Amino acid sequence: MSVYFAGIGGIGISAIARMMLGEGKIVTGSDRSPSPITDELTKLGAIIFFDHRAEHIRPNTELVVYSIALADDNPELIEARHRGIPMKSYPEMLGEISRAKFTIAVSGTHGKTTTTAMLAKIFIKAGLDPTVIVGSILFDAGSNFILGKSRYFIVEACEYKRSFLNLAPQILIVTNIDNDHLDYYCDLADIQSAFAELAAKLPSTGALICKAADPFSAPLIKATKARVIDYELFGSPIPKLTVPGKHNIKNAEAARAVSSVLEINPALALEALEQFSGTWRRFEYKGKAKNNALIYDDYAHHPLEIQATLSAGRQLFPDKKIYAVFQPYLYSRTRLLFNDFAVSFKEADEVVVAPIYAAREPADPAVSSEQLTRAIAGQGVSARYFTDFFAIARFLLKATGPNDLILFLGAGDIYRLADLLV
Repeated sequence: MSVYFAGIGGIGISAIARMMLGEGKIVTGSDRSPSPITDELTKLGAIIFFDHRAEHIRPNTELVVYSIALADDNPELIEARHRGIPMKSYPEMLGEISRAKFTIAVSGTHGKTTTTAMLAKIFIKAGLDPTVIVGSILFDAGSNFILGKSRYFIVEACEYKRSFLNLAPQILIVTNIDNDHLDYYCDLADIQSAFAELAAKLPSTGALICKAADPFSAPLIKATKARVIDYELFGSPIPKLTVPGKHNIKNAEAARAVSSVLEINPALALEALEQFSGTWRRFEYKGKAKNNALIYDDYAHHPLEIQATLSAGRQLFPDKKIYAVFQPYLYSRTRLLFNDFAVSFKEADEVVVAPIYAAREPADPAVSSEQLTRAIAGQGVSARYFTDFFAIARFLLKATGPNDLILFLGAGDIYRLADLLV
């Protein structure tokens, strides 16, 4: 079977591509530019193009899997529709896997990637051999996909465009609910309605794991017929995690709640969490710059995530000066959460702002990184804007030294600058 992946470099859709390569299928696909993910897929046998053209879809293509980030006028999607090739979105493919497995879906505005990875660590240590799809690279596995032989499917469940409603979970984690993806959702109530709809899909024999006292969880609890479990009841004893931050303690509590539901030995679960080494771009230590400044990289692209990551950095390195290098992700997100971003950097000593990473959006003259830099500075934090990565690199190498921590933040390609400095 020959399968074409439009947007194959996406952290989620690439996992499905890995799965199909493992099954012996012919995999081709396209993306905007090369990345470590596309490099690995190429090594596994995928043929990847770095533009989107109708002619990339070969005559023998039997299925097109596409990222929901692609526009309807994408030439590959137009070609597939014209030729009558079966098409499935990435969330629809996840749904097919989910319906055939005992699914543990990990959702929430923040923390779902780390919580999914923590669960994978627990299940593997317990010998439960799960299939896992996570929105990052698991350091232990070196992949965002683990093919297991058991009935268990652990999956990161993304709320964007309500895509997680394709899943059929038996256990659902909701780490938290917050304002995000406001380019799609109307407001917080709209976001809550999506989570409540997912909770309503749980069977009566299932479990909803959430922060039960959080008022944002109320619509979910009301909607579900499953057992409701408060993950905050699983905080003792406090695990000695190698990943820093109070937010990761909360993620561990949610993972321990699942292990309790499935009667995994509590001591084994705790040991697995304490051995958990983290994931790609979640407070990831990259190394040292040539001036011996410490380099860390994090996917944080929401105001609360930035605050949590900077707090973790301050906790881990209380005596170092923190340089936060932030690449805003999406014009819409920057505009809609502008005031929240402006007050999110108070734990940093210096803030460096890069141009906005547009991703799927056209440029919006109503918002800019220069405006955001001025707003951050207006909160009493030293902040400066640079027009390109090389200018940022030159500044950092000149301004920092052995007593400094440089923390790169953002969901775009800012990690390339971290790699450059190391």
